[in-house]
Amino acid sequence: MIEKDFDIAFIADLALREKQVQQNYRPVIAVHKWFARRPGTLFRGLLLSEFLSNTPLREAFYQSINFSGLHVADPFMGGGTPMLEANRTGCDVTGFDINPMAYWVVKQEIEHLDLAAYTEAAADLRASLEAKIGHLYRTKCMICGSEKADVKYFLWIKHLNCKTCGKQIDLFQKYLIATDARHPENVFVCPVCGDLTESEDRKNPGPCRHCQADLRYEGPAKRGHCKCDHCGTDNRFPAPETGPLGHRVFAMEYYCRACKPSHTGRFFKKPDAKDIENIKDAENRWKAITPQFVPDDSIPSGDETNRLHRWGYRYYREMFNPRQLLGLELSSQLIARMPNERVRNALATNLSDLLRYQNMLCRYDTKVLKSLDIFSVHGFPVGLMQCESNFLGIVEPGRTLCVGSGGWANIIEKFKKAKAYCDHPFEVQVVGRKKKIIPIEKEWIGDRFNGTGCDDIRRVDISCRDAAAADLPDNSLDAVFTDPPYFGNVQYAELMDFCYVWLKKLVGQTSSAFSAPSTRNAEELTGNVDMGRDFTHFTHGLSTVFQRMAKALKNGSPLVFTYHHNKLEAYYPVAVGILDAGLVCSASLPCPGEMGGSIHINGTGSSIIDTVFVCRSTGTMQRKWLADSPREVAQIVQADLIYLKAGHVKPTPGDIRCIIFGHLVRLAIWSLRSGWEKDKPVASRIAKVGAWLLHFGRLVEIEQFIETVCDTTKDEVSLFAVNERIEKYGTDHDEIPF
Repeated sequence: MIEKDFDIAFIADLALREKQVQQNYRPVIAVHKWFARRPGTLFRGLLLSEFLSNTPLREAFYQSINFSGLHVADPFMGGGTPMLEANRTGCDVTGFDINPMAYWVVKQEIEHLDLAAYTEAAADLRASLEAKIGHLYRTKCMICGSEKADVKYFLWIKHLNCKTCGKQIDLFQKYLIATDARHPENVFVCPVCGDLTESEDRKNPGPCRHCQADLRYEGPAKRGHCKCDHCGTDNRFPAPETGPLGHRVFAMEYYCRACKPSHTGRFFKKPDAKDIENIKDAENRWKAITPQFVPDDSIPSGDETNRLHRWGYRYYREMFNPRQLLGLELSSQLIARMPNERVRNALATNLSDLLRYQNMLCRYDTKVLKSLDIFSVHGFPVGLMQCESNFLGIVEPGRTLCVGSGGWANIIEKFKKAKAYCDHPFEVQVVGRKKKIIPIEKEWIGDRFNGTGCDDIRRVDISCRDAAAADLPDNSLDAVFTDPPYFGNVQYAELMDFCYVWLKKLVGQTSSAFSAPSTRNAEELTGNVDMGRDFTHFTHGLSTVFQRMAKALKNGSPLVFTYHHNKLEAYYPVAVGILDAGLVCSASLPCPGEMGGSIHINGTGSSIIDTVFVCRSTGTMQRKWLADSPREVAQIVQADLIYLKAGHVKPTPGDIRCIIFGHLVRLAIWSLRSGWEKDKPVASRIAKVGAWLLHFGRLVEIEQFIETVCDTTKDEVSLFAVNERIEKYGTDHDEIPF
C-alpha cells in the first residue's frame, strides 16, 4: 500500500531530475504540448507502491511489471501522465477530460501507430513542402557567398506610423538582439542604417561599422510610448481599434553548412534584397490561394485572450504572417489527402503542435539564441520583437540532429522518439555522476503493441466529457490516479483554442470531440472571471467528480491525486470534495511536481512541491501522522523535509508552506469526517473547513517550530531517510482503523 511502501526520498530524487529534462525521462510527452505535466516517475512509484507487495520500491521500479486485470481511472486526464503509467504496467484504463484538446493529446499518446508508415509519410510531407516553399527559407551567406544557406530565424519588429508626420516608427525596446553568452560578441542593430554590428561592450557598444552612427542599447519604445525620431511626437501603442501592429523583418540568424566547421559562433545578417523578395513572393502566393484549412474563427473574450484584443487581434489567423499561413495551408492540404487514418491524425497533431512556434507572437531569446514558443509563459505574451522559425526545420546531412527549433523536422523527430518510447519504455538511473538507460522489457504503452509478432490488446477507454457524469459501474475500479485542476490556474482552454481551431479543420469531420466551436466549457474547473467561474463553482465541481469516482471504487481502493497552491484557502475545495465523497485522507506525501526553472514560475516564490493525497473509504491511519497542535504538525513536516533532502530536494519556504497545507487539510478531513453533512450549501461546507483550520492554528504558528534541515550532514540525512525501515510504523498498535 502507498501509505507504507511509498519511498519519498527515492521518488523525490527521480521526480526532481525528470522535471529538469522531462522529455528525456518520458519522451511520450513530446506528442503535443500540454501544461504542468506531473512526473511520470511519481505515478509509476505510486502504482507500484499500491499494487506490488514484498518488493522494495527501489528494486521494483526498474523491473518489468504486469498489472493485467486491474482497472485504473483518471477523471482529469490533462496531458495523460497517470493514464500512460497505468497503461504501461498492463492496467485497463478509463479516462475523462472535458477539454477536447486534452482528450486528443492522450488519444495520440496512447493509440497504436505504425511508426514505419508514419516515418515514411512524414518524410514525404517534408519533401513536398521543400519542393513548394523551400526556397523561401534560403539566404546568401555573408562569408562564403553561397546562396544555399538555411535561415534559422527571421527577426521582426513591430512598427506604427507617427500620428503627426506619418513616418514609420520601429518599436525597439532595445537594439541588442544577441548577447555574448552563446556568441563571441554582442550583436546590435543600428538605429540609423539598420545594419548589424558586433561589440564586446554591451553598455557602450561604440559606432556602427557601416555608417559610424553611435550604437545604443536602449530603444525608443517604453511602456506603451514611442517618440518619433523625425518630428518628436510621442506616440502611444497599442491601438486596438486599428487592428494588430505591422511587422518589418530587420535581422536573420542563418546556418551555412559550408562555413560552420571553420566558423566560431552564430551567423547573423541584415536581410538583403533577395530575402525581401522572398517575403513578397510568399505574400503574393498567399493572396492567390483560397484557403481550405486556415481557420477564420474570431478570438472570443477571456481572461487570457483579452490581452490579444488589447493589441488589436480579433481573429486567430491575424497571429500569423503570410509565409506561415502559406506553409500551414499547404501542410494541411497534404495531410488531409493521406489515406491511413492514424498516420493522418498523427501528422495533424504534429501540425497543431507546430503552431506554437509558427506564429507572430514567438520571441527570440537573446541569451540562448533560440525561438521561445508562444506558450513558454503559459499565456499570450505580446512582445515588440518577434521570431519566425524556419518552417521546414534544418537537419544536418546524414543525421537526425536538427539545427534550430520550431520547424517540421523538429516536430517529426521528437514525435518519432515519443512513439518509439511507447514500444520500448525505459527508466533513467543515476549511478554516481552518470545516467544509465534501463530498458524495461515487456512493458509498452498503447491499445495494442506496436511491434511485430504480438497480438496483445489492452482496454483503453478515453472520452471527452465531464467525469461527473461518467457511466462507471459501482465497485469496479481498483484505483483512481489523477492530477486535478488547481483553482485559479492557467486558462488551458483559452490557450488551447489557439491549436483547436486549426485541428478542428483537419480532424473535425471524423471526431465528435471537435464539434464545439471552442474548447471552453462552462463546467471547466478553473477560476475564470470572464466566464463567471468562482470558488463555489470549483468546489462543487471537484466534489461532484470525487463523489462519482468514490462510488466506482472498490471498497478500500485509493483515490490518489496531486495538488499544490500558495494559499491555504485553495485547499478548502479539496477537503470538501473528499469529505463529500465519504473518503478519509490516509496520507499526504510530498513530491516535486514542477521544475523550479520554468519560465512561468521562476523567481515567483511558487512551490515546486506537490502534496500527494491518498484517500480511501476504509483503511488505517498511521498514528505518527496525527497531530493535535501546531508543534506536532511541525514535527511531521520536519520528517518530510529530511526525506526530501535525502532525495536531493532543497525545500524553499514556499515548498514548506505547501507541505504544511497538505498535512493541515488531511487533519481537517480526519477531524470533520464524523457528522459531515454533504447536503449543506457549498458555502457552508467551505466555511466549516475554514473554521476548523483557523481554530487549529495559523501557518506562522507551525512554521516557528520547524527547524532547518540545511545543517544536517549528508550522511546523517541518508541514514535517517533512506535506511530507516518503514515496517517500524506498520504494527497494529501504531495504526488507527477507519
